[in-house]
Amino acid sequence: QVHLVESGGGLVQAGGSLRLSCAASGRTSRTYYMGWFRQAPGKEREFVAAINWSGGSTYYADSVKGRFTISRDNAKNTVYLQMNSLKPEDTAVYYCAADRSISLHTNPAAYDYWGQGTQVTVSS
Repeated sequence: QVHLVESGGGLVQAGGSLRLSCAASGRTSRTYYMGWFRQAPGKEREFVAAINWSGGSTYYADSVKGRFTISRDNAKNTVYLQMNSLKPEDTAVYYCAADRSISLHTNPAAYDYWGQGTQVTVSS
């Protein structure tokens, strides 16, 4: 079992930045890809970014490419999402997820473990 806890959300003005963290505990050696997803009210959960075990492979949704950066520190069992140039449409609950497979997935159904989420609100 893997336990994920997100932190770092909050209220920020448009154009501002936030850094989300996701601390993993438990059988973290069984995870490979780590991903960030978000869900706005009334909308489906959508893929934001993913990173493989080594950190050498990253993938982003087109809507955040060039603004968000995913990274991981395996010594700390932590994954980060640096969010810059935030827009009001980035407002959502952001979730960290872990995938035990060795393939990249953008479908949330493919991920095995989830955190509780952290709220990000971007004001205009």
